[in-house]
Amino acid sequence: MKQSKQSKKEVKRSKPTHKRHAEPDKKIPDTKSKMRGESKQTTLIKLLARPGGATIDEMAKATGWQRHSIRGMMSGVLKKRLGLSIASEKEERGRIYHIAA
Repeated sequence: MKQSKQSKKEVKRSKPTHKRHAEPDKKIPDTKSKMRGESKQTTLIKLLARPGGATIDEMAKATGWQRHSIRGMMSGVLKKRLGLSIASEKEERGRIYHIAA
C-alpha cells in the first residue's frame, strides 16, 4: 500500500505556470494624465441646469438609464448627497425638472 500512495504523489502534476507578465521595456499608456470623460451624473446636472430644464425622457436618452434610475439619482444623489434643490413643473412637453436657484 505504501507503494501506491507514493506513486499517486509522483503522478500528481504541478500547477500550470502563470501567464507571462508584460515585458518591462514595453511602455504602458499613462491613463492618469488623461482627462476623465464626462460622467452620467455630470450629464444629468448639466441637463437640469439648462434654462429650460429637462424631462425624464430627455435625461434617459442622454444617459442610457431607465426612468426609475434617473428619479433615484435625483432624489438620492443630487438632493440628499450633493444638496441640490430640484424643482419640477408641468408644461406642454411633460414634467420638467430643473435645479432651483
